Amino acid sequence: MEEREKYMKEAIRQARKAYALDEVPIGCVIVREGTIIARGYNRRNTDKNTLAHAELTAIRRASKKVGDWRLEGCTMYVTLEPCQMCAGALVQSRIDEVVIGCMNPKAGCAGSVMNLLQTEGFNHQVRITKGILEEECSDLISTFFAELREKKRALKKVMPPT
Repeated sequence: MEEREKYMKEAIRQARKAYALDEVPIGCVIVREGTIIARGYNRRNTDKNTLAHAELTAIRRASKKVGDWRLEGCTMYVTLEPCQMCAGALVQSRIDEVVIGCMNPKAGCAGSVMNLLQTEGFNHQVRITKGILEEECSDLISTFFAELREKKRALKKVMPPT
């Protein structure tokens, strides 16, 4: 198995933890010198916190682990293209590269809606690799939202409008 796939599989494992909590299944890991130094998964609803994205959790943990806010020499593997908040955090943390499972055409800021990671005016740009285990990452998100829509339909049948 290719190294990138190995780490993306671990990010998918993290995303499944979010799924189990009825959270949008997004997971990530941060790797430095061939070792996973931090993990994160989406917990926005669980924690009632806008900032509880997988990427921000992992960045916070990685910074604690290395004892610095600068995460130079690190690569993040994330199952879904980062939003504007997480893309900004990637730039600010000086992470070298982000490896993305699937893109997010509605909110992605690594090229879908815009590309904050490689904005020339910023003092740091993040390398981007896309499409690692794309189908598996995309299927996880698609299945989650299909189930969510089905739950909403079932709830509407049980609770008629007032």
